[in-house]
Amino acid sequence: MRLSRNFTRTSKQTPADEVARNAQLLIRAGYVYKTMAGVYSYTPLGLRVLENIKQIVREEMNALGSQELIMSTLQNREIWQETGRWSDELVDVWFKSKLQDGTEVGFGWTHEEPIVELLRSYLKSYKDLPISVYQFQNKLRNELRAKSGIMRGREFIMKDMYSVHASKEDLDNYYEQVIEAYKRCYDRFGIGEDTYVTFASGGAFTKFSHEFQTICEAGEDYIYLHRGRNIAVNEEVLDEAVAELGVDKSELEKVKTAEVGNIFNFGTQKSEEMNLVFTGEDGQQHHAYMGSYGIGITRVMGVIVEKFADDKGLVWPENIAPAKVYLVQIGNKSGASADDLYQKLQKAGIETLYDDRNERPGMKFADAELMGIPYRVTVSDRLLDDEKWEIVSRSNGEQCLLTTSQLLAKLNNHVNRVGERR
Repeated sequence: MRLSRNFTRTSKQTPADEVARNAQLLIRAGYVYKTMAGVYSYTPLGLRVLENIKQIVREEMNALGSQELIMSTLQNREIWQETGRWSDELVDVWFKSKLQDGTEVGFGWTHEEPIVELLRSYLKSYKDLPISVYQFQNKLRNELRAKSGIMRGREFIMKDMYSVHASKEDLDNYYEQVIEAYKRCYDRFGIGEDTYVTFASGGAFTKFSHEFQTICEAGEDYIYLHRGRNIAVNEEVLDEAVAELGVDKSELEKVKTAEVGNIFNFGTQKSEEMNLVFTGEDGQQHHAYMGSYGIGITRVMGVIVEKFADDKGLVWPENIAPAKVYLVQIGNKSGASADDLYQKLQKAGIETLYDDRNERPGMKFADAELMGIPYRVTVSDRLLDDEKWEIVSRSNGEQCLLTTSQLLAKLNNHVNRVGERR
């Protein structure tokens, strides 16, 4: 992408009505546009980041044998009445409306009931199981407070996956596979080292569910860590979990975190409530076992901003950055060389933002840092004679001079290494 053709602009001014650091930086850098409190639009640069996050998740879910679909945002009142969750007293984040004929509808805040309704049309026999499906969906929740930027929105993107099984053992086994797949996702996002599988409240379905909590000062949760045993417990179930796990509470470290995913083992309760049944090998009708698995796509993006940004701007991990290279052209003579290098980078499959604008070098360098692209490559008049280009790492500031062939070799090698599915 040539920045001269990019319709957004960077800004030095922090938005006066935005208190969350992640949203402040994303707005200033031209990644998001604030529509209203808790509601953001994503520009082409912001969309690239989201799509990179989604692609990592997509690869890991596909590897589990799950199939991608997309369901409607509009939802029928009747299916939620089957489980009692249409009630505003039970679910206080509903956005609801009426069709012109007076029919009440809800705007999807989750899709657990709708997916069961869908599967009732297709699940007949134990031979149809297991089934696993997932989607990337805009969810709508009428949050009372939306002060955490894209980390807590009234409209946000979630990956939600649902699996259905013939037996408890099969569901339990799949549940553990999902935990490992989620760990790989967070590793590939660049936050795996600080993300913990956390015991949390299981609600009506099971004693414990599991959350994926990332250590983050901008988060809204607290968890208790036992680093030696790699155990993490949500504050709300601390006493019960400590007793269950045989952990000494004095050995736990309280840390502030942001929830970036959660998974639930429903057992048969959801299928009993909605009559999701199949014919077993014995010829009898059985209720299916079901699990639900979520990753907050936009929330992950916000957490990454909060964890890695510095006083100069965003710092994107390479796997999710909108481009690998921010190419800067400065001087009166280097334009043709910069154009040539841009074409070579593109041909080599190295995503590049080319700052070909007629702006001062200082502004280009400041924008490179604000936008957080992993590598800044500068083509300038003073480097033309040696045919070497300066490359600077955004994450650690390391810099060196490389020829075109050396530069392509370095970037190609690194792109291949970090882009691989593990």
